Amino acid sequence: MISALLLFDSEFSEDSSDDTENSRSSVSASETRNLVARRRALRLTSDPMKLPNQLFLKNFRLTQNLFLMVLAKIEPMLPSAYSQAGLSPKEKLAATLKFLAEGRFQYGTKEQDYNLAIAQPTFSLLFAHTLSAMEDALCAQWISLDMNVAEQEEARLYFYKNYDIPGIVMCADFAHIKIVAPNIDKEAHCNQKNGFSSLNVLLICDHKKMIRYVNATFGGANKDANIWNICGINKFFAKKNSKGSTPFRLLADAAFPSKPWLVTPKPNAQKDSKDAEYNARHLAGRAIIEQAILELKNRFKCLMMARGLQYSPTKCAQIINVCCALHNICISSEVPLDV
Repeated sequence: MISALLLFDSEFSEDSSDDTENSRSSVSASETRNLVARRRALRLTSDPMKLPNQLFLKNFRLTQNLFLMVLAKIEPMLPSAYSQAGLSPKEKLAATLKFLAEGRFQYGTKEQDYNLAIAQPTFSLLFAHTLSAMEDALCAQWISLDMNVAEQEEARLYFYKNYDIPGIVMCADFAHIKIVAPNIDKEAHCNQKNGFSSLNVLLICDHKKMIRYVNATFGGANKDANIWNICGINKFFAKKNSKGSTPFRLLADAAFPSKPWLVTPKPNAQKDSKDAEYNARHLAGRAIIEQAILELKNRFKCLMMARGLQYSPTKCAQIINVCCALHNICISSEVPLDV
């Protein structure tokens, strides 16, 4: 294990028991100062950039060069320090990426684990600031529906050559991301089918599994077709497919509404019919978005935690957006998924 162990003492936990509350009052000011000093000293000996490449990738999902690229973009947006924590922008980014990658930032026990010596309340504060900075700095640049002519032609050729379906440039699907039940609008976030609270996230990807669009603002009770109709994305594709333009269409499943630019399966296809054969090709082509979502979750395991993301729906949406941007950064640099 990397040398900086997390000194996650119970008096700093947000989930303290009554016994912990009693013990908290007995902690003297000098003991608290000593604990802060110990954490700071441990952090000074735990530079994440000193990790071997493979361990760095395992802990943060980015290469060191990509880490530094992201750091350069967000550093001007971050407060210089939080209270007495004295965390550097590099440490804030490392802690944030660690959480996104694993759904936790503390208490690793394996040799390959990197742990930052900070308390839970400190992490909560730095995470909020760092996540917002990453969303502002990365998402608009790395998540975009815009495709130049060459990209469009490459995508159309891919889908036509492999699946014999013309005019396709992207695939669309929805994914439920589990979250803690919010205090407000619980019913809007209740996924009746699976029995948990969630965000019903609309994602669109290209043939390279780059996320071209993400909308994580709708609760799990919302139907797929309703989200598509009200989120505004339909207008974009309607304009792209105006009369006389080159087809700019998506593969989507039967849950999507009927639109000229949404290519869905043939309904009521009989076995061994042409429609059934078409649907098989359609299913194979649309598998790209399913693979993209699976890779996104496997790369950033905070999105598939059994207990769900323990944040407000708004912050959960931020987390999803940032994970999508980082996913695209990894794909564009051919960062391996299996680490």
